[in-house]
Amino acid sequence: MPRGIAIPPTLETRLGTLRFKGGVPDPASTDKLLDNLDFQRAVQAYLLGLPPVNQLANRQAMLSVGTANLTVPIWEQKVDSRTVELTANDNTPYTWFWVDLRQGPLVLEVPPKVLGLVNDMWYRWSGDVGITGEDRGRGGKYLLLPPGYKGAVPEGYFVIRPSTFSVWVAWRSFLVDGDPKPGVEEVKKLTKIYPLAQASNPPKLTFVNMSGKPFNMVGPSGYQFWEMLHQVVQEEPTDEVDPTTLGMWAAVGIQKGKPFAPDARMKKILTEAAAVGDATARAIGYRMSDRAGYIYDNANWRYAFFGGYKFEWQPGVANLDAAAFFFFLATGVTPAMDTKIIGEGSTYPWTALDSKNRPLDGGKNYKLRLPPNVPAKTFWSVIVYNTQTRSMQQSNQQFPSVSSQDKNVQKNVDGSFDVYFGPKAPAGKEPNWIQTVPGQTWFTILRLYGPLEPWFNKTWRPGEIELQP
Repeated sequence: MPRGIAIPPTLETRLGTLRFKGGVPDPASTDKLLDNLDFQRAVQAYLLGLPPVNQLANRQAMLSVGTANLTVPIWEQKVDSRTVELTANDNTPYTWFWVDLRQGPLVLEVPPKVLGLVNDMWYRWSGDVGITGEDRGRGGKYLLLPPGYKGAVPEGYFVIRPSTFSVWVAWRSFLVDGDPKPGVEEVKKLTKIYPLAQASNPPKLTFVNMSGKPFNMVGPSGYQFWEMLHQVVQEEPTDEVDPTTLGMWAAVGIQKGKPFAPDARMKKILTEAAAVGDATARAIGYRMSDRAGYIYDNANWRYAFFGGYKFEWQPGVANLDAAAFFFFLATGVTPAMDTKIIGEGSTYPWTALDSKNRPLDGGKNYKLRLPPNVPAKTFWSVIVYNTQTRSMQQSNQQFPSVSSQDKNVQKNVDGSFDVYFGPKAPAGKEPNWIQTVPGQTWFTILRLYGPLEPWFNKTWRPGEIELQP
């Protein structure tokens, strides 16, 4: 018998003792091994299913407000902590809506001076609109074509071809002298959505102000996760989903054109796998060991994107941890969020740990120092998020943030800024304080809009979050 080929009669593993006769597992060992294989595939299927399930939760929430193609939710007074959404920001008003291409091409008229994106149901980037789109912030007409469309494409439009029929569009308008109203009014006045055939008589849109309203767009992690994943697979073309991902989903009983009906054994495995998948995403998200996701050596600041907006180790090689991390914690995929052009786009360093690698405790006090000359051409902000919901921390503060947009924010004599976190504000430091909640843990994102060269060459870097006496 050549060395290294045979398996011994007994094998001690994390599954317990496995027994073999001439290399053939006995019935009990076979059951253990196949249950473990189903469980392993289910955990991987869960992590790979985060993008479409996140999108379905997003869509279901949005369509509870009104019909696709006719309803445009907008946070007129900016997003606040009453909105439960993965790492949304409270810096600018959001316009956030779904369109349906099942009846054919749609025209989307985008107002000027917005920054936006188009993502499909698989959370793939379809295109940008606004400042980083083909209209370059001047406003323009975009033609969204459904999957498989082979008809004529008229001139005069910026064309986007999503790979699914359900399509998410989101953009930000900006403050004018600290006021969101001018940008919001421009959006409401100039946004249009209509079938190509109705270009001469577009239907009236209904804008719904979402600011200050309790609202949840974050998907569940239990058994319902699998039912939602099955729904997306049935509803949308899967041509753009890679065979390995589809194979993982098929291994747990989710295939195009087939019912999802796991037996009692498989349902038990799927329920546990959803719990372990959620726990694994939290381990990747909050305590990732791979230093590729960190910005500096021996520091806890991390990249929001690593592996690019396609989440790859190299072209054509998926970085599975990068994707699971992002889709567990964030929304909105676009190359613009990963730009390295000085003064353009934005960057999002973030951390969930203090300088001693401990989770950030909502009952304790912390300080973050931003050294002088924060390298942000437009503005910077620091926002606190809850580690359970991955959404803005709900507290007595409607907007849990400190930002250079706030004229009251205090600058130190040397030009640096101190940001304080804790249940109560340090005396006299209220403009620079974000409230946290005892019994809850949190993380923070430092947003730099229009990052400058000192950010990219790392001659400027934020301090660590320091626990205060």
